Amino acid sequence: MAVAHLLLQLSAAAGGNGGSRNSRMVIPAILLILLQLLLFTALSVDGAASFSFTNACQHPVWVGALHGASSPPLASSGFYLAPSATSRLDAPSSGAWSGTFWARTGCGVDSTTGRFSCATADCGTGDVACQGRGPAPPVSLVEVTLAAPSSGGPDFYDVSLVDGFNVPVRVAPSGGGGDCRPAACAGDVNAMCPADLRVVASSSSGGGGVVACKSACGAYGGARYCCTGQYGTPATCGPTNYSQVFKSVCPSAYSYAYDDASSTFTCSGASTYDVTFCPGS
Repeated sequence: MAVAHLLLQLSAAAGGNGGSRNSRMVIPAILLILLQLLLFTALSVDGAASFSFTNACQHPVWVGALHGASSPPLASSGFYLAPSATSRLDAPSSGAWSGTFWARTGCGVDSTTGRFSCATADCGTGDVACQGRGPAPPVSLVEVTLAAPSSGGPDFYDVSLVDGFNVPVRVAPSGGGGDCRPAACAGDVNAMCPADLRVVASSSSGGGGVVACKSACGAYGGARYCCTGQYGTPATCGPTNYSQVFKSVCPSAYSYAYDDASSTFTCSGASTYDVTFCPGS
């Protein structure tokens, strides 16, 4: 608004008869520069989005962030989030971006080696920052693809349990138009996890409780469970008894690779995507 007001003042000055020849030459140049600045600022604001993170769990989490192959990295690829704490990351000003977020649990630094590691969803860097590396399954993933504002297309987002489950999570857009519903896995899959898929913490890191639940693909491999080979299409790869356990607890999350119909969400022009870990706690 201040830039627009200044443009009006300069336009009036340029159109007056009292200015010198030099001022009449300089003012249009200033007008052009300010107009370009105003246009750039407007495009940056329209194209900018942000991600907010809230830890509603009763324990700390270490957030991981991974950008897609054709997207730039965000300002941080991993950070600590205490219970009830919030944090924020900005998306690139271009608006177009894709990537994933997740929570790591049971993390600490080895007193002998000095390496940082986590009981679940560790990214293997030996540090809090994931530095372009993804999580080790099982892991609950938030997946987001932001559309460039000029494309006219929607953003896509989901919660995926294709690689298993470790922490309940929800992603919800703020602002924007269209459907814009939250995507979530708010239930505790660990409490319902089949015995052969359970990941149990060591007594030193988690007291021996179930801290994650593997996918059948992660536990057994094979084309049927992993939707590969002859099962590599939506027509040939459907739900299994194992994936249906995940789906019963989290109906709106991906439970296997081609679980698109009930698990893909869209929103156009959202200003913020709010990621909440343990949203039901």
